[in-house]
Amino acid sequence: MEKDKVQINIVGAGISGLTAALVLEEQGYLVTIYEQTDRAGGRVKSDHLEGCIMDHGFQVLLDAYPLVKKYLDVKALHLQAFLPGALIFKKGEQNILGDPLRSLSLLVPTLFSNVGTFSDKLKILKLNRELKQTDLESIFTSEETTTLDYLMAKGFSDAIISSFFKPFFSGIFLEPDLRTSCRMFQFVYKMFGEGRAVLPQNGIGAIADQLVAKLNSTKIVYNVSVKSIADRDLILSNGETVKGDYTLIATNTSDLVPNLRNQEIAWKGCDTLYFRCSERAFKKPLIGLIADEGALINNIFYLTALGANWADKGELLCVTVVKDHALDGEALQNKVEQDLQQFCGITTLDFIKRYHIPKGLPDLRNLRNSMAPSETQLKDTVFLAGDHLLNGSLNAAMMAGEKAALGIIEIVEGQRGVVR
Repeated sequence: MEKDKVQINIVGAGISGLTAALVLEEQGYLVTIYEQTDRAGGRVKSDHLEGCIMDHGFQVLLDAYPLVKKYLDVKALHLQAFLPGALIFKKGEQNILGDPLRSLSLLVPTLFSNVGTFSDKLKILKLNRELKQTDLESIFTSEETTTLDYLMAKGFSDAIISSFFKPFFSGIFLEPDLRTSCRMFQFVYKMFGEGRAVLPQNGIGAIADQLVAKLNSTKIVYNVSVKSIADRDLILSNGETVKGDYTLIATNTSDLVPNLRNQEIAWKGCDTLYFRCSERAFKKPLIGLIADEGALINNIFYLTALGANWADKGELLCVTVVKDHALDGEALQNKVEQDLQQFCGITTLDFIKRYHIPKGLPDLRNLRNSMAPSETQLKDTVFLAGDHLLNGSLNAAMMAGEKAALGIIEIVEGQRGVVR
């Protein structure tokens, strides 16, 4: 069959699905994406509300990700950079800890901060150098322990772990105990050291918007739920059958393919709350970390510190909660506001919106950086994509989408035998 007559259906318009569609379209294939919501992006979305741009969960883009450089026009995203460090709230004090090698303005406050020991700060710089010299393949084939065990083995003190590493990486890993694989820690730490943490001017959802805009012939069908997959066909929730030659699943697999074993995904979640306030408690574009053990909130950030028009008036404050709790609605809002006042001295808040995100990141072990295209093939005509196949990152989502698309291309163009 000529490839321009091969119909490929993709389930899910998240970053993996969009990347796969881009690769397939560029090679001349017919692609249709079926998305159950009203827009693309999956977990990478932004809302525009009350003059604010609010991401679904506090997210940053690491511009050193290899696949970001490959598939995104980063200049067109008008990226705005965070300073390479954090402001730490603990026991009524504020201390800055940062990388003075990348921002000279952080040198003096880092040297004189009460966070950790001088030896800890030297170890941080040493770890930066070490990981810059370590390739990604070596990271993802290294012995896998928890991040906490890795940091302890590196000789970091309990003080620097509890005051900096735990609150900082809890916000990234969406779990408070640093039980996440040390491979993920090393990968993220390396990406922080080699590039910048940034946000697009129009929010994290601009990444998905750009990928959609790059597609020319691909059709995206929104507000359509796929109930199951039978051989080459999609069975929609309304009973309709959609024909195709190949299917690429870029969403939760276990719900779609009958009798599928070992494909259930465990998830880590969080709550993100947005507030409008009259002024900032700190001016620099730094993430604020709450290191007091009694706090429910984990990190805060003033999106208006990035210099963009994130809000038409006042300051836009984003607060993230990763610890387990049984609070909901007004009770959670009240607790967050109490924590902001008690631990950060922040008062006079106007609540805007809460995002409860039960599926923020896949909870994974045996993390990988890449995979062979053939590894994405589930059945003769069914392929898988998604960051859960590798590691929980935007880079992995793009990588998995690319590899799944290449897996289909290999089969269609006869580059390897069909797996049965």
